[in-house]
Amino acid sequence: MINSVSYPNQTRNYCIFDESRLKTNLDEIKESLENPKSEAEVLEDLYSLNLMLDNGKQGIDSLYPTLSKYNNTKSPNIQTFLAGIYRKIKVPDAFGPLCVMLIQNAINPPKDCPFDPNEEIGGAILDYLA
Repeated sequence: MINSVSYPNQTRNYCIFDESRLKTNLDEIKESLENPKSEAEVLEDLYSLNLMLDNGKQGIDSLYPTLSKYNNTKSPNIQTFLAGIYRKIKVPDAFGPLCVMLIQNAINPPKDCPFDPNEEIGGAILDYLA
C-alpha cells in the first residue's frame, strides 16, 4: 500500500482504500482537495465523495468548483472517479471537461493502465445526453 491506497494492477482494475482514513465531512474533503499532499489523498477524497453519493448525500454538487481543478488531469484513476461523480451529480459545467478527457485519452492513451478510463468517461457522457 502506498499512502493507504493500493493502486490498480494487472490482476485488479480498481483501487483498494484504507476505509479508516476516509473523510465524512464535505468541508474537510473540500479543504483536502484544494491542498492535496498526493494523488493518493485525492483518490481517497474522491472515493469518499462517491460513497457519499451512493448513500444519498446531498450538496456534493456544490463542490464542483473544487473538483474542476482536476478536469485536466492525466491520471486515469482520478479521471475515472471524476467521471463517476460527475455522472451522479450532473453539473452542466462538467459535460465539456468529460468530452475533453475522452478526446485527450483517445489521442494519448494512458500508459501502463490496467483499465480503460474511457469506459467510465464515455458512460458519464452518455448519461448527460440521456
